[in-house]
Amino acid sequence: MLIKKNFFTVLKTDKKTNARIGRLSTDHGDINTPFFAVVGTNATVKTLSSQEILETNTQLILANTYHLHLRPNEKVVKELNGLAEFMNLNLPTMTDSGGFQAMSLGAGREHSIGKIGFFPKGKRMNEIEKKSLVKITEKGIEFCSHIDGSKHFFSPEISMQIQSDLGADIIFAFDECTSPLHDYNYTKKSMERTNRWAARTLASYNKKQKIYGIIQGGVFKDLRLKSTKYIDSICFDGIAIGGALGETKTSKNEITEYIIKNLSDEKPRHMLGIGDVDDIFEAVERGIDSLDCVWFTRLGRRNMYFIYPKDGGNFINRWRKNIRSIKSISKKPLSDSCSCKVCKTYTATYIRHLVIANELLGIRLITIHNLFFVNHLMEQIRKSIQEGKFLELKSYWYG
Repeated sequence: MLIKKNFFTVLKTDKKTNARIGRLSTDHGDINTPFFAVVGTNATVKTLSSQEILETNTQLILANTYHLHLRPNEKVVKELNGLAEFMNLNLPTMTDSGGFQAMSLGAGREHSIGKIGFFPKGKRMNEIEKKSLVKITEKGIEFCSHIDGSKHFFSPEISMQIQSDLGADIIFAFDECTSPLHDYNYTKKSMERTNRWAARTLASYNKKQKIYGIIQGGVFKDLRLKSTKYIDSICFDGIAIGGALGETKTSKNEITEYIIKNLSDEKPRHMLGIGDVDDIFEAVERGIDSLDCVWFTRLGRRNMYFIYPKDGGNFINRWRKNIRSIKSISKKPLSDSCSCKVCKTYTATYIRHLVIANELLGIRLITIHNLFFVNHLMEQIRKSIQEGKFLELKSYWYG
């Protein structure tokens, strides 16, 4: 007799913090939490093959619904049996809803901002009038393709149909991700609309997939509380924290802590678009089970590689170095502490040569190392929670 596993099981909670270890069960395998979701926007991790992704001990790939809708289109992916098979990658997958494009193609692009906004005090979106690339109504979001300028429309129902065709194990509800520059009134209207979209999402999604609702509300605690209580009360399998999280990392941590305090413990919690080394520690400490971010791969393409505390990595240098800064000739790898295939095979001097010579292999090797690094970090964090030593590990890494 086949026994169906629970989607999420909490295995242990740290006694000194809210950090916890658990397990997500999907059709493509189990995932140990907390974990880092590797971003594969176009059903690929830039520069890497599917086999190389597996060799970094990645547990899950997060693909982008908006980009895959534009090309190759979800119908192509469906015909090839879904995202995992399309990528020839036997791993669990996630897809976002396309709602983030409301910020990244509109306010976010216009003002060059992200999840944590740094802007002049008192300046908010209503004071900065520029033409938006998106139109947001109760029905959904109309936006222009970044490829050819053609107009497209996403609603909760359309997003769910696209994500169903893409066939990821885990999907996200349709939402609007507000900018840090939006004022209180707009953020309130947006959050309430996102809550209404959540109800429409649940009425139209493919029940074979697991779905996360998204908490919005910007930097405003009362809005975050209202969104948290509503999203947590309806029938989502997991909870995600989205939107602007403050002007500083301190604000981000405070908002995250406030949200978690008002969430039930039974559902997995994902933090969208956050994922530097210290962000990971702070999020896990507060009870986050997974995160995603382009940081580790993007920095790899910018010649930055991550280093462990034994290599001199700490809070001040952000645990990374620029490969171009290596001046001496040495047989040492990128990291003496790393067991990835890059550090076992190549010297840092050779990789620097590849980067200086503009050889693609250089950034490929750094990307492999960086992904192995973050996945190994998550493994260390899980082990530390199991052993009751999470805060000791955090202190060691912060230096």
